Amino acid sequence: MGAAVEGGSPWLQLIPFALVLGIFYFIILLPMKRKQQKVEEFLSALKVGDRVITTGGIHGQVTRLGGDTVQLQIADKVRIDVSRAAIGGFQGQPPVVEPAN
Repeated sequence: MGAAVEGGSPWLQLIPFALVLGIFYFIILLPMKRKQQKVEEFLSALKVGDRVITTGGIHGQVTRLGGDTVQLQIADKVRIDVSRAAIGGFQGQPPVVEPAN
């Protein structure tokens, strides 16, 4: 009975692992990174007067921009402060930020 022969070099055994990591990167991580960059560009480009909708479904017009907050006028003489991250997109356009389920 002969000794078991090893099946190739250790570098050859790492190829399937590297392929899985590469597929994971291109299928999952890269699109998420691009989407996050698009959201950050949208939030940094907000300006007073924009008509937006929050991820919670509140429609309003931007009246003031703060560091992490945005003030929205949602009715006549009714203004609320919301987190900048809660702004989902412009009214009448597809959302930039998908609402959390």
